[in-house]
Order: sequence, then structure tokens, then C-alpha cells
Amino acid sequence: DAAHLLTTMYESRFDVALPLASVQLYTLAAEFSADMNGSLDKLAKIGLKNVEAFDFVRRPKEIRAALDASGLSSPTGHAPLLSDELWTPDGSIPTPSNEVVFEAAAEIGMTTVIDPMVPTERWLTEDGVKDIAERLNAASQKAAEFGLKVGYHNHAQEFLADFDGQTAYQRFLSLADPSVEIELDLFWALVGGQDVVGLVKELGDRLVAIHVKDGVAPASNPFAPDAPEFSSSSLDQRHAGTGDVPTIEALNAATNVKYAVIEYDNAPGDVFEDIENSYRFLIDGGLAA
Repeated sequence: DAAHLLTTMYESRFDVALPLASVQLYTLAAEFSADMNGSLDKLAKIGLKNVEAFDFVRRPKEIRAALDASGLSSPTGHAPLLSDELWTPDGSIPTPSNEVVFEAAAEIGMTTVIDPMVPTERWLTEDGVKDIAERLNAASQKAAEFGLKVGYHNHAQEFLADFDGQTAYQRFLSLADPSVEIELDLFWALVGGQDVVGLVKELGDRLVAIHVKDGVAPASNPFAPDAPEFSSSSLDQRHAGTGDVPTIEALNAATNVKYAVIEYDNAPGDVFEDIENSYRFLIDGGLAA
């Protein structure tokens, strides 16, 4: 009857497993490179059991050993799959072939390799968006040979162009194979002018990871072609739950998110204290495990 159906729906909503808390190691890139074991030990002491590796392809053995020593896992990781060179706000990194990336990821014990950044100009035309999707679809097929999946992580440039009422990001989603996993950076989606909670609902079960990032959204999209040169040091980022991003509502709207990944592009204070603050927000708020 109707009452039984409502009860079943209520129970099933709360049977959904909480996402696992993680942290993107780009947040502490300098500290991690300077003292890999010490940094991971500090994260483990905070209570974290998972991290999201960054710049791992050139040092998989070293990272795997450090993770094992600290009792941590890196189920997801960021590596460029779609570009010859990965541009970041803090410099460019040359990219190896997909096979080399997947070999390194498998050695570390990952399950999903996520492309973190495709430059603005490739998101401004329909052909560019189609090429991004086709490359990621091909990468997904290759990743399966290594027992891996691939995903995509957004910034704000994916929301600049509009094609027949679809953002470039929506067009990409329509062309990407269902095997391609989605990691939504809440802060950057907001900067891109998106209804963040609405976008989470639109992504549905395709959304398997969320970047928990908060702050004051800049007045304009810093990835726009006519924007001044952008550096992450210019961002006013805050602890999760204290900025403009509707983090609680977004996580509650998610249906299949497995990882809630803390990230700061520009940590406001001591990076480990900042990570712990956002971790406590997730754990104490019942938003992640």
C-alpha cells in the first residue's frame, strides 16, 4: 500500500552508504613532495583512510610504499589522459601515454584515474567537446585492460560555451560513454555559474566523486578567454561549510557518490589544519565516513 511504499523509500534513502572521506594530494603538493611519509602520517592521524594521488605517474613505487607505511589507500587519482601537456594554474606538466598512466595507477592500487583539466579553448567549440569525449571513451576502453576506470574532473571553463541550450559540459556528458565516471568539483561548478545542487541531481548515478571545496566565488569566470592571467593564489578559499558552496545540500542530493574528496587550491592557513577542519565537517555532519 502507499504507506508501505513510503516507508520503503525512506529506508532505502538512508541505506545508501556514505561516501568515504578523502583528500586530493594537490592540496599539499609541496609538503607531500618534501616529506611523503610524514605528510601521509599526518593525514592518517587526522583520521583519513583515503587520498587522491596527484602527479603520481613518475613515482608510483615511492607513493605505493608511503601509502602502505601509513595505512592509506588511493582509490582515485588525477592524471592527464586527454592532453599532451597538463596546464595547471601553477605551471605545466608533460604527460605520458595512457598506458604508462594506467600501469602506474594499477601499481598504486587505484580503481579510477581522473583527468583533472582540459584547457578552455577545447571547450569552446562543438568539435572540441566531441574530441574530448571521444578521447575519454577510448581511454576508458584501454583502462579496462588494466582493471581500471577513467573519469573527468571539472573546473569552470566547461560552462562557458552553450550549444543549442546545452552547456559544453552537458554536451560532453551526452557524448561520454556511461563507463566514464564523473567527479564534480563543487566550487568550480559554482564559479562556472551553475546551480550546484541541480547539477548533482542531473548527474545522478554517474556522479561517483565530489570535490569538497569551499570559498568565495570570484566575480567572473577566471577561465574565460578574456580573463586576466589566473593563479590559484588569488582564490579566497575557506573551510568546507563556511563559503558560498552549498556542500551539505549537494552531498545530500547525490545518489551514488563513493568519495568525498577534500581539496584546497589555495589553503587559507596551515594546510593540515585546514584539511582536518573540512574532514571534521564531513564526519561530524554525517556527510562522509
